[in-house]
Amino acid sequence: MAVTAVPGVVNRPISRLRRLEDERWLALALLAPTAILLGLFIAYPFFEGVLLALTNTRVGIDGKFVGLSNFEKIWNDSIFRTSVWNTFWYTGVTTVFKLGLGLWLAMLLNRHFKGKALVRAFILLPFIIPTVLSTFAWKWMFDPTFSVINWTLFHLGFITQRINWLGDPDLAMTSIIIVNIWRGVPFFAISLLAGLQTISPELNEAAAIDGARPWNRFWYVTWPLLLPVTMVVMLFSVIQTFADFQLVYVMTGGGPANATQLFATYAYQIGIGTGLLSEGAAISLAMFPFLFLIVVVQLLYIRRVETR
Repeated sequence: MAVTAVPGVVNRPISRLRRLEDERWLALALLAPTAILLGLFIAYPFFEGVLLALTNTRVGIDGKFVGLSNFEKIWNDSIFRTSVWNTFWYTGVTTVFKLGLGLWLAMLLNRHFKGKALVRAFILLPFIIPTVLSTFAWKWMFDPTFSVINWTLFHLGFITQRINWLGDPDLAMTSIIIVNIWRGVPFFAISLLAGLQTISPELNEAAAIDGARPWNRFWYVTWPLLLPVTMVVMLFSVIQTFADFQLVYVMTGGGPANATQLFATYAYQIGIGTGLLSEGAAISLAMFPFLFLIVVVQLLYIRRVETR
């Protein structure tokens, strides 16, 4: 049965459908849920943290406005300066090793061999396993009394006494770096593997016909084409590593003697452990300028690479 339009009567359902046919309204409708979630769980806590850092609020005590005194206080804190250095060292070393090992694994996985799909799935296990669960396993492996690492090194003749991996300041930082590398390499490997598979094999074949050696083919053909993907992967890794909390908190809690204290762990220790919420918020916000600068530099470099 045909429906005729009645003059003077507005057909509202049809007009709403026509609105969604407009790309601007459709984009707004699709982006609205994401914008609401980002506003509730990222923007709102961020601005609340800024307001909290400008007061002297404690647990159960409403604070008063104190301006930048919290930031001045933490800047004069030697432990805070130690956490700044530790965070940059931790992020820099792990990122370099994750990139090197991840690229090496990606090149291997890009070859044709039996069981390739199984190996690719297996290599993701360190990244899939919950961080706290895998970190507890590593903490047990580094235990001075029951450490499987100490047992292995002792029976191979490399050591004659137990090594207190997490009790020594230098070894503790090395230990958490090793665990972070172990956990982050699969992310680099799979992401770079996806980038390698977008590169046409004909380019390397043409270079090989022209007499280019494997290293020259990688450096002048593969690497320039893989660089944009590599920079994006490094960007996500730096953000995640710079704000790392779970791994360090479970393994060392920032110790011994603050040797593994990072931005996130020190902010938690001050804000939650001692109840000084405003100082904890100030420590968390102090991480923002450094991270923002790193992200901006990497994004500018990525744009420069893509426009070449």
